[in-house]
Amino acid sequence: MTEQIDTGTKELLATLEAGVLTLTMNRPEARNSLTGKMSTALAAQLEDAELNADVRCVVLTGAGKGFCAGGDVKGMAARSGDAETTGGAAQDTIDEAVHRQRIAQRATAGRLYNMPKPTIAVLPGAAAGAGLSLALACDMRIMASTAIMTTAFAKVGFSGDYGGTFFMSQLVGTAKARQLYFLSERVSAHEALDLGLTNWVCEPDELTAKAEAIAGQLATGPTVAYRYMKENFARALSSGDLNDCLDLEATHHRQCGRTEDHRNATKAFVEKRDPVFIGR
Repeated sequence: MTEQIDTGTKELLATLEAGVLTLTMNRPEARNSLTGKMSTALAAQLEDAELNADVRCVVLTGAGKGFCAGGDVKGMAARSGDAETTGGAAQDTIDEAVHRQRIAQRATAGRLYNMPKPTIAVLPGAAAGAGLSLALACDMRIMASTAIMTTAFAKVGFSGDYGGTFFMSQLVGTAKARQLYFLSERVSAHEALDLGLTNWVCEPDELTAKAEAIAGQLATGPTVAYRYMKENFARALSSGDLNDCLDLEATHHRQCGRTEDHRNATKAFVEKRDPVFIGR
């Protein structure tokens, strides 16, 4: 049964079904570009999802034929500052605007990356600017064969935001990341697959089914183990120290061994049947 969740705005839709929370950026007429309302609603839903035991996987996608075009460039041209994507006011000082954006970025891209649950970005179309950063913040990505990625920042005189430089550098290396940022090149779905920017590419009419299959598998998987896996990966990237990684893996591995999921899964293995994970 699908639960429709009130996000407080039509600009972000949210549903919960079988452990999968699907968040849909819903401004198709503007390629789902970010606004203050959307960013605030997304932050609130991600904060709730992090502690909601009913949520075992998060899917982020866009309505219509696009994923997210990033900031509302037309709106930017009509005003000074960048208040709309961060929920601020046009009269913010530069320090206030920076602080607001820091909060907005950590509450959205930062929370997607750090959330102790699997996150998937599903791209029916273009992901650009901050929209690309949000996609790269997720653990995995699924793209329609017609979708593209582009940093786009250089084209409007921006240096980039929402963690994109961090995420892309980790995925493709700093040299390629600089190329894609400096030149704002369009990356096709199949190029993105070759570069490691996406995990799967499928035909547009197969995108929903593919996303449901992957998200469904994750939502019925070993929740506790996934949480520890994400922490292991994050620590490996942040510290870069092998001994630190080995010690953390040892701790988490032993803790997983005490879970009901592990005991049930080993029993299922012996009995040659599929395990049923309950998240404990």
